[in-house]
Amino acid sequence: MQFSVVTPLYNKSPYIEGTLLSVLRQSCRNFELIVIDDGSTDNGPQIVEELARNDPRIRLVRQSNAGVSAARNRGIAEAIGEWVAFLDADDWWHPGYLETQQRAIEAYPQVDMVATMLRKIPDATDWSPWPWPEMSAQPVMDLIEDLPARWMQGIPFFTSSVAVRRSRLVNMQPCFKVGELHGEDLDLWFRVAEASAIAHSQSVLVAYRTAAGGSLTSQHAALVLAPFLLRMQDRARSGLMPSNKQRSALHFVAQQKVTLARQALVMGRRQEGLRWLWRARHAVRSKRWLMSLAMAVALPGGVVQRWEQWRNARTATD
Repeated sequence: MQFSVVTPLYNKSPYIEGTLLSVLRQSCRNFELIVIDDGSTDNGPQIVEELARNDPRIRLVRQSNAGVSAARNRGIAEAIGEWVAFLDADDWWHPGYLETQQRAIEAYPQVDMVATMLRKIPDATDWSPWPWPEMSAQPVMDLIEDLPARWMQGIPFFTSSVAVRRSRLVNMQPCFKVGELHGEDLDLWFRVAEASAIAHSQSVLVAYRTAAGGSLTSQHAALVLAPFLLRMQDRARSGLMPSNKQRSALHFVAQQKVTLARQALVMGRRQEGLRWLWRARHAVRSKRWLMSLAMAVALPGGVVQRWEQWRNARTATD
């Protein structure tokens, strides 16, 4: 079996049927679909059971509520496919998604991770992404060999557009950090990327619902560096990371500190912003760091806030 699709489920009954149907309608039929019910209190598991009666590839596994990381780890442990693909219970795949991932695996047999681009959609229970744009007969693919550097150019993928070789994941279990509510997925992708390049399709083949209620993940608290970034920094400084990737990893972490500095400035906390810029001094030569310093020294908090609002709005429409 080529793919094991792992879907964690917690109180997503309005979405789960459409999500699973997007898997069942894949042009690539060589998969199993494992749904980990993480203690749902709605009728989502019953919807899964109904679909499973008509398709033996669907398997529902129940567990007490333990969070998204524990659910994904359980799915990895249950998987039998050569590759594990992740799909959250409120996201949606293009019918050619798995086929494209299969092509990436064939084109780059040395990699342990493949991924595609995504599109964001507003949360709506009656929304359907059809008609999808027609998929190219020859999807454009590239090889990501430095994920921190690539990530700074724009988000190339997310959890529901990733598949990882199961043998790699088994050796990394527990893959997702239980108890962390932000960055538990990024933590895994960056750790895999330290050992393997990523075959990346530039086709947009996954729909990601924004602001869906009852999600298993939540927004990270402001002005605190995410634990996965601290671990990345430690690996780079201690030599546990390949030497050719240490510099970009430290730069990536420093840029996240610059982001916290700007958040502090927007909140009118100038001294705290300057402290974050000092902690981000690894990026002192970057234009973004220098601009942030100029904001901290010369601009009132209200001006910084309007600048950030304009910049975020522009980024959202790109």
